[in-house]
Amino acid sequence: MPPDDPPSFLGTGWAFPPEFLPQFLPASVALVSARTDIEQSLAILLSTLPGERAMLPEYGCDLTPLLFEPVTTSLATDIADRVRTSILYFEPRIVPEKVSVTADDTAAGRVLIEVQFRIVATNTRHNFVYPFHRREGTELP
Repeated sequence: MPPDDPPSFLGTGWAFPPEFLPQFLPASVALVSARTDIEQSLAILLSTLPGERAMLPEYGCDLTPLLFEPVTTSLATDIADRVRTSILYFEPRIVPEKVSVTADDTAAGRVLIEVQFRIVATNTRHNFVYPFHRREGTELP
């Protein structure tokens, strides 16, 4: 987004992963707004462990203890509860209406976390899907 674009009333922040735009003078950082900003914020929240942020140590959603658990209804309920609680504490722009967890690839241990949410400022409904699974060392970007 060019630096001259007006900021969104839903919030504007750095794109994730951070990207620098040298074509604009002076060089600037890529920004995202509105729903994209919220979705990237959710991805960051769900992939951050509590304690990783020095200035906000309680920020995050601790899903790692559940990583090697068998995919059961109990696991899905526990994941959904942790995700819903993290969103309520750390993402005030949305209200999670439904969090569902479904097995995507049980052999790989991958589940999909779907968050159906309502943006408070606009009263619009959206959904966000987060793939939760163990990454092998060769798959890291």
